[in-house]
Order: sequence, then structure tokens, then C-alpha cells
Amino acid sequence: MCLVCLLQLRGRLGDIVLACLMNATAALPAPKLSSPVAHPLIWLLALAAAHVAVRVAISPSLKWDEAEQMLWSQQLSLGYGAQPPLYTWLQWGVNQILGPSVLALSLLKHSLLALTYALMWLAARELLGPRGAWWVAASLMLLPPLGWYSIRDQTHTILVAATTCGAWWMLLRIVRRPSPWNFVGLGLVCALGMLAKYSFAMVIVAMLLAALSVPTVRRALFARGWWWAPIVGVLVVLPHGLWLLSHLGEATTGTLRKMDIQTQHHFGKGLLDLLNMVAGMLGAWALIAWLAFGKAWWRRPVTPAAPWAQQVFVRYLALIALALLGMVLVAGVTNFKGRWAVPLLCVVPLAAFAARPELEFDPRGKRFTAIALFMMALMLVVGGLRPWISALRGHTDELNHPAAALSAALRSAGVREPMTIIGADHMIAGTLRAQFVHSHAVGCGYPETDVAACVAAQVRQARAAGQGWLILSRDDRGDPRWWDMVQEALPDVTVQTIQLPFRMAPPSTPPATYRYHWQPASEPAS
Repeated sequence: MCLVCLLQLRGRLGDIVLACLMNATAALPAPKLSSPVAHPLIWLLALAAAHVAVRVAISPSLKWDEAEQMLWSQQLSLGYGAQPPLYTWLQWGVNQILGPSVLALSLLKHSLLALTYALMWLAARELLGPRGAWWVAASLMLLPPLGWYSIRDQTHTILVAATTCGAWWMLLRIVRRPSPWNFVGLGLVCALGMLAKYSFAMVIVAMLLAALSVPTVRRALFARGWWWAPIVGVLVVLPHGLWLLSHLGEATTGTLRKMDIQTQHHFGKGLLDLLNMVAGMLGAWALIAWLAFGKAWWRRPVTPAAPWAQQVFVRYLALIALALLGMVLVAGVTNFKGRWAVPLLCVVPLAAFAARPELEFDPRGKRFTAIALFMMALMLVVGGLRPWISALRGHTDELNHPAAALSAALRSAGVREPMTIIGADHMIAGTLRAQFVHSHAVGCGYPETDVAACVAAQVRQARAAGQGWLILSRDDRGDPRWWDMVQEALPDVTVQTIQLPFRMAPPSTPPATYRYHWQPASEPAS
């Protein structure tokens, strides 16, 4: 969004074409840049860097998805429970360079967000001029499940958004310039999408059916070298696919639970939740687009930028709507998470602007740019202030926890690395893993695990490795019976307490209370 805003404020920069990413815009004439800093990619990287700096500065503690990645990325695996492995593989690679840290977590996330906006710009550039393409890319930040909640705490949703934008770019590119290399790109990006989030399968099926139903697109998809797409896709997905076949229950149970499938169908509840998901995804963007362009959206009939593309978009969205309705009416799904709509509906702004290409020359586009600039600044500022805002509202969250002070207090109490960290929830375990980088951490939360069995298994592994172990809980989260369950595995455990003030919280806020047991390696427990 920063790019869009700056391009609009600097008039002549509105004609700049992003000539990067596999020579994507080779067929489009690009004006010479008068200065390296005028290149839009520079501003996109600057925006990502600003968000990384803010996240590192505000707190050393971890949110839900961040802690999950901190634990999963301790080792490489073909699968990680209910989520595909690609994001964790990428996080493992970044951790090898920067170490397991908030910096490594934030850098990967915001790099993928920047890639998402760049890929959507490239997709839009196949149909629109530079100005319209930047509006499409900026629109992604006006979709709250992506533009805001991804800043707060998301991982796999960001990656699947990037692969979805990449898939649309490759499809539109193939229709205009079919070649074996473009088919390789389509197969690769679709495979990566499946390794990012399983819901991407719905995107692939709907996109393929919609594309094959349009003669112009169908001919392009069966041009010379088309078979590279399925070959590359299958080869990339195959290793994880074999793992998935033997872990199907583990990979699907969590998602099915979140859907809240009812055997006695509650159609009203499901339809209402579906409408809430769609409105939450598109409502803010639609309102801002209407405020910017007003009646220009429907004033007179126009010719779309590419009629064949508009047919694909409309049929794709119709198929997605039918699939979602089928989930409610046939499968009995009654709960839809807002983030699930991101890969399914992120193409809507592209379809809308491609349907009205004359908007690119409408002077009222400055309104859209101004709002985009305001929202970019607001998200950056609010993202940085959120721990203070939470504390002032009396709802301290993970970012308010004094992770650095806690690790210092534990070291003063004799805790030494390397060790095994056993947390009462995965967030405290992941946060301590970022503080004790030479240790192994695991969450033995209730009811997600059998606490006694989980703790016993980790203690056995620590003993076998000749290491000590640290068992830790926090009073603001978790079951109060958790330590009773721990003592089923370790009856002689002694529990000690650390109290520390929450970060960025008013003095009247009660302190954070942590309970722990430290067992040095040199003193085996009974």
C-alpha cells in the first residue's frame, strides 16, 4: 500500500513498471527510472522493513502462530499436524541464518506479505495499466483478514495468499504468452500453494474449471508444453502427499473441529456465519472503493479490460460461492474463520478493476490513493501500539509478557543450557525457546495433549541426552490443574514462583505470575 500511495503522490511515478520476478513484464514497455530510489520495489521493501523493525521493537514475547512456528521449526519434517509444511520449512531456513528469534519470525512474515502484493501487482499488470495495477495491489491491504490480521498474528494464511496471487498471475500470463516456462511456473506455484494450506485445493479446482470453460483460455492452457504444469506440481507435492496419506486424521481433525460441523444441520447459523466471513473480507474494501469512485462503478456499461478474463473471474467466483453454500447445506458447516476467505476471494479487487478499466483515468482515483496512504500509516502505528492499547484496556496479552526479564530471572535461579523446556502452553514454550536458543522446547498443553504422558516423554529424552529440564506455566493462561497433571508423571516436583510486572502496562496492573520447576542434569530426579 505504501507503494501505491507514493506512486500516486509522485505523479510521474504512476507510469513505472515493475520489471522483475522472472522477467514478468518483458512484453510491457517500462520507462527508464530517473533514480534507483524511485523504483517501487524499493518502497515495498521499505514498508516491509518498517513492520519488521516495529515488531522487533515492541516485544520479545510471541503470539500464537509465532510461538507455533518457533516450536515446529526446531526440526524439518514432511508434515506438522494440521498444517502443510512449507511455511515451517521456510522458517527453519531463516532461523539457520538469523537464529530462532522475533527478527527471524517477523522477517519471513513481512517478506511474504511484500511478495503477495508484488505478485498481485504482476497479475493485475497483465490486464491493466500501472495505475490500476497498483490500486489492485493496494486493495489487498484493505481486506482485513490479510491487511490487518496478518500483521497481528498469521503465518500460513500469508503464504497461501502469496501463492494464490502467483497462480492468478501465471494463469493470466499463460493466456497472453503461453510457453513451457510459464506452465512450469503455474505448476510450481500451485504445488507451493498446496504445501502452504490445504484449502488452496478449492482455489485450484475452481480456477481450473472456470478457465477451461472459456474457449480462449482453454486453448492457451493446452498450448505446447502444457503437460509441464501437472508434472511439476505432482513432483513437488509428492513427498508431503505420501506423508499425508499416512497421517490423514492428524492433518484434518483440527480443521474439521474449527468448522463445527453439525449432524443436525443448522442452516441459518451456517449461512449467517458465511455471510459474516464474506462481509468481513470484502466489506471495508467495497466501502472504500465506493467512497473513492462513487457512481463510476455502475454509471454506464463498459468493455472489460479483457472479456475472457472477466468470464474466468465471474465463473470462478460463482464456483466458490456454490462450494461454500454446499459446505453449509450439505456438509453442515456452521463456523467459518475470516482468514479462510483470503485465498478464495483475494482476486475480487482484480476482477472489479478489470471490469471497469476506465477508472484508471478517473481523477477521483486520488481519493482511493489518499485512503490507502492513511490505512498504511494507521496499520503501522496501531501495530506498534497494540501492547500499550491492550494493557490500557485491561487485557494484557502475549506481547505484554516480560520475556527478557523472565529469562534473566530463570538464569539467576540457576537455569542453564542446553536443556529441555516443557511449557504449559505452546506460547510460553515458544517464547522461552527464543530466549534460550540452544535448548529444545515443547508445549504440553491441556487439553491438546495428555499432560502427564507428554511431560514424562520429554523428561526421558532430556535424561537420555544428559540435559536438565525446565517445566514452566503462567497463571494468566492454562488449566489451574496443570501442575497436578505434571505431578502424575513427576510426583516429587517442587514448584517455585516468579512474579514480574507486565511490559507497557499501568503500575496498577497485577504482575505476571510464572510457576516453574528446574531440574539440573547433574541431579537426576527420583
